[in-house]
Amino acid sequence: MFHPNAVQAGAALCGALLLSGCANQLGQRSEHEQRIERKLLEHSLQIDVGEPPLLELPQRRVRILEQKTFEVTEFEVSRHYDRYTPYQGWRELYEVPLGAGAVVAGVGANVANILTFGNVPDSATKGWFDYGFAGLNPAMNVESHGRSQQNLASTDENQLVARKEYSSLPWADRPVSVMAGKQRHELSTDSKGILRLNLLDSPFAEQANISRVGKLQLSIIDPQDDTQAQATLLVSRSLRGKLVEAHRLIFDDLEGDDVAQWVHRVKRLADLGLEEEASELEQSLIELTRNDPQLQQEFLQALQKNAGRLAADPGANE
Repeated sequence: MFHPNAVQAGAALCGALLLSGCANQLGQRSEHEQRIERKLLEHSLQIDVGEPPLLELPQRRVRILEQKTFEVTEFEVSRHYDRYTPYQGWRELYEVPLGAGAVVAGVGANVANILTFGNVPDSATKGWFDYGFAGLNPAMNVESHGRSQQNLASTDENQLVARKEYSSLPWADRPVSVMAGKQRHELSTDSKGILRLNLLDSPFAEQANISRVGKLQLSIIDPQDDTQAQATLLVSRSLRGKLVEAHRLIFDDLEGDDVAQWVHRVKRLADLGLEEEASELEQSLIELTRNDPQLQQEFLQALQKNAGRLAADPGANE
């Protein structure tokens, strides 16, 4: 007759087995991927002020580029995972009887395999035995891919190739500092990395001594790594002598003048060699007189007769 303590110890042992059984190990799984590592080797900024470096006209487009050199390394990464079926004790309630049935079926499959000279598939002769013994084992569940779990076992990383990569991109929508004499102006490039300088436009037009400024000092800086670049544009003495008069011709009140004064302004700008500014003023006056066809026609005729310029309203056929 069993001692009560022995019965209790046996029950405790069975309970422990049910609660802390072993995981059923599955085949290892691997993942493969490629990883690219980019290391910055060189970073520079380039300010292209164009040619010539001496400003003879008030407008200039300055192109700014950001250039980088990278070391690009490609790696093949393999991750290996240990897979297992976690133990759940309650599953033994149905796995044990199923396991017993699978062992019996395995015996029958092996007998049939002998009689058929090895034509029974391994999934029956071996697979049923594997399932059966796992099911009969109270400390292990049967393999289940559906509820399997995994842990990272190891990682292998192999370098495939290393190369240098170069990029040259516009310094787009970024600040540019322009020093004109003793006054500093903060401008900005456009989406293509172009800085549009115009000494007849803001902020230079508001600078009282702009006609005495002999050079423009351009500077940029990348705050991420303090990469910097500088460039200088000289302003010719001839252009400096034209700035004050040209500014007056363009920006003084137009509506207070008559047609003759309008023509004089356009012609004088052209005579100063400022053809782009003359054309812009011409188009502004055509736009100003669009709602007065008679006045517009008078201006166009006077422009042709007294300044030798042919112009037309670009919106007349719209």
